[in-house]
Amino acid sequence: MYLRSTKRRNKDGSVVEYLQLAQNERHPDTRKPVANIIHNFGRAKQLDRQELIRLCRSIARFCGLTVNDPLDPASGALPSPEAGFFVDPKIRKTRSFGCPMVIEALWERLGLKKTLEGVVNAKGLRVPYERALMAMTANRLCDPESKLGVWDRWLSRVYLPSCDGLQLKHMYEAMDLMYEHADKIEAAIFFHIADLFNLEVDLIFYDTTTASFHVDREDDPDRHANATLRKFGHSREGTWSPQVVVALAVTREGIPVRSWVLPGNTSDVATVEKVRADLRGWHLGRAMFVADSGMNSEDNRRELARACGKYLLACRMSNVAEIRKKVLSKRGRYTVFKDNLHAKAVVVGDGERRRRYILCCNPREAERQRKHREMTVAVLEKALESHKDASATAQWAIELLASRRFKRYLKVTKTNKVRIDRGKIREAETYDGKWVLETNDDTISLEDAACGYKGLMVIEPSPSWPAESPGTRSRWRWMRFRSQNFSI
Repeated sequence: MYLRSTKRRNKDGSVVEYLQLAQNERHPDTRKPVANIIHNFGRAKQLDRQELIRLCRSIARFCGLTVNDPLDPASGALPSPEAGFFVDPKIRKTRSFGCPMVIEALWERLGLKKTLEGVVNAKGLRVPYERALMAMTANRLCDPESKLGVWDRWLSRVYLPSCDGLQLKHMYEAMDLMYEHADKIEAAIFFHIADLFNLEVDLIFYDTTTASFHVDREDDPDRHANATLRKFGHSREGTWSPQVVVALAVTREGIPVRSWVLPGNTSDVATVEKVRADLRGWHLGRAMFVADSGMNSEDNRRELARACGKYLLACRMSNVAEIRKKVLSKRGRYTVFKDNLHAKAVVVGDGERRRRYILCCNPREAERQRKHREMTVAVLEKALESHKDASATAQWAIELLASRRFKRYLKVTKTNKVRIDRGKIREAETYDGKWVLETNDDTISLEDAACGYKGLMVIEPSPSWPAESPGTRSRWRWMRFRSQNFSI
C-alpha cells in the first residue's frame, strides 16, 4: 500500500495533481501487477496537509514509531526535500568538482605545494601565492584562460574553496616569485618526483624548439633593458622571423626536469653549455649529449666534446664516404636485442683518428622500405612505357625528374633520354632499415647506445625517426647521465 500521485493536463495548459491511496494487485488474466485505488484524496493543492499527518501518526502509533513534522517548529526536526512539499525546486548554481579535485591532489602529491610554500615562507610573505599558482595550473589543464580570466571567470565555475579570496594581483606577483626562484623550485620538485616514482635520474632527454612572433623587429636592449630574447632566426617551420628558443629536459618516463627560454638566434650547440652549467649542481653524473644527424659536423663534434665531453650522434650514411665504404660493408653478425632492433659496433682508424660507429638495423622497417621501393619502381616503369617520347625535355619527364619521390631512381642518358637507374636502386637497398651512430665514448655498451637512441620514440613518436627513415632529422636531443664519480 502506498500514496500514489497522478497528474492531468487541462486544455488551458495547467497541470492538476491528484493523490490516491493504492495497492498493487496481480491481474487474474495477464498476471501483471496493476494499481488498485483504495481511496481518492482529491487534488493535492486542495488537500489538508494536517489530515495526512494525522493519518501518518495513526499508522506510526500502531507500528510503535514516531512521526516528526519537519515544518513544525515545535518538533525540532530539520526540513528535508523528502518530507516537505517543495514545488519546482531550481538549481541556482553548479560548480565543476572532479577535475580540480584530482589536480589539487596531484599538486600536493608531487611536492609542489610544500616546495612553493617553503619559498613563500622563506621570504616572510603572508600572501597565498602558492594557491594562485595552483589555480593557474589547474586552469591550464582544464580550460585555459588568461590570468584575468582565471580570477574573473574560471574560479567562480569550479569548486576550489582554498582559492577563495585570491586577487588578480596575486596571480601576477606569484608568477614573478616563481621566476625568481625557478632554479630552486625545479631542482626540489624533480628530486621529490624521482624519489616518489623511483625514476632513473641518470637519463635525461633534451630538446629544443622555436616559438615565433608576428612582429617586425627583434628585441632591442637599448630601448628596453629586459627585452633580449626575441631575435631573428630560422624557425622549425623554415621561416625567418623574430623568435625564442625553448628547451626542455625530461626523464625517460616523460617527467619534466627543467626548461629554458633562450634568445632566438641561439644555436643548438650553444645551448649545451647553458644546460651543462644549470644542471651542474644537481650531481646527476657524467653527461653524454645525443643528437640527430643535423648536429653531426666536424665543428659541432668539436664543440660537443668541449662542452659535454662525450656524445652520441646519428650520421648521414649516404653523404659520408667512410660510412658507405667501411661501416655498411663491414662483415660480421648483428647482436639481436629485440625483434626489430639489431646492432653491431664498427671501429674505423687508429689512434687519434679512431672512430667508433654503431650500425643498427630494423628488419621490419627494411622490409617495409623494400616493398615501398618496388611499388615506386613499378610506377616509374609504367610511366616510361606509356610515353613513346622518352626525351628528358618532355613535360612528363621534367615532372618526374623534379619529383622528390621519383628522381632518386632516374637518370638522363648521353642521348638525353630518361631511364631507370638500376645502380641507384641497388645502392638504396644497402640503406634499408639501417641507421648509423657515432660516439667518442668507448665505455658505452652496444645495447645502451642502440636501445637508448631508438628509445627516444617513447618520448615523441615520429614517422621520420631513424628506425623509419635512416639519416633524417628528428626533433629530440637527449643527454645521458651515468652514475660515475664525475661532476658535470
